[in-house]
Amino acid sequence: ADVVLLCVGTPARPDGSADLSQVMEAAQRVGAALNSEFTVIVNKSTVPVGTAEKVRDIIAGVANRPFAVVSNPEFLKEGSAVEDFLRPMRVLVGVGPGSGPAQSGPPATVDERARTVMRRLYAAVVRTSDRMLITDARSAEVTKYACNAYLAMRVSFINDMAVLCERVGADVELVRRGMGMDTRIGPRFLFPGIGYGGSCFPKDTRALLSCAREHGMELPLVAATERINERQKLILLDKLRAYLGSAAAPGQLGLGGKTVAVWGLSFKPETDDVREAPALVLIEELVRLGAQIRACDPVANRRAAEQLGASLGSGAAAVSFFEDAYVAARGADALCLCTEWRQFRQPNFRRLRRELRGLVVFDGRNIWDPAQVREVGLTYHGIGRP
Repeated sequence: ADVVLLCVGTPARPDGSADLSQVMEAAQRVGAALNSEFTVIVNKSTVPVGTAEKVRDIIAGVANRPFAVVSNPEFLKEGSAVEDFLRPMRVLVGVGPGSGPAQSGPPATVDERARTVMRRLYAAVVRTSDRMLITDARSAEVTKYACNAYLAMRVSFINDMAVLCERVGADVELVRRGMGMDTRIGPRFLFPGIGYGGSCFPKDTRALLSCAREHGMELPLVAATERINERQKLILLDKLRAYLGSAAAPGQLGLGGKTVAVWGLSFKPETDDVREAPALVLIEELVRLGAQIRACDPVANRRAAEQLGASLGSGAAAVSFFEDAYVAARGADALCLCTEWRQFRQPNFRRLRRELRGLVVFDGRNIWDPAQVREVGLTYHGIGRP
């Protein structure tokens, strides 16, 4: 092979650092199998700073052929990965370090050959404009983490503003639109809600914090981003307690005897990924408070059931799953919208009112028009809305 892509998992350890065992095992196997004149080994996995050198050292210990290691982090979004690959916003290639002679004569260095190979590899998808940036390997590794941490920070910032808006009587939807009209800021990732989840933002922010600690420094903005997000995942729980728990005995916040419908279980639309999904955090806490859950997601029911079964044990019996969203809402004391699936954007609110026992909805993604909801006699609670 001229190019070998390492595309393995880098799960988080309990301390937040990235577990590189899969990367290192893959490097060992690839190094032992090298038999080409020159091979470029590509780290596609999201890895901490300095991983390219570690991969180089492992391969150099078992290979007898010249090679180069480059960092080429992926920037694919779940739900649009093929489109993102064929029409990339940018292709980042961190070149270095190589090992062994690039060729018998003096001309090209190992790194120069690696650059040439990577440009040829991506020629078909960057041919209309030059969207490839060549850097050193460490800069590419930091860039991947920095991108995800910055986007996560924007989400946490607007969620903090949403809390402030509720306190002062402002509407965060108008605030975010006003902010987004500033071309220096823009509207993307300024949507208030119940926090981010998935396999990238949580893992990568923690890994970046761990990397900083290893080098004797703190990243206060990234640390605050993580804290705000963990708080935001439970904001609907606070609203539900205030609304449904008002009838509980003094000093108790239990929700025994209450039924809550939950629409949307995946961490975002167009995927069945429920890793660190805010909806599941909410469900776990509701079950611990004694509530019964009627859940519905277009594609993630099975995975959600597996994860809740592992986290709740016997308590998972309190969660029922439905394919039909209106059936899930039937007899519930409240409905929580947790994932902004297209199927949930314009429900039949009159039918929903007939199905619900308690006439209240909690819009965790601010996708519904409060006036439209209230017209049919439902009580509306959003995020950061008066």
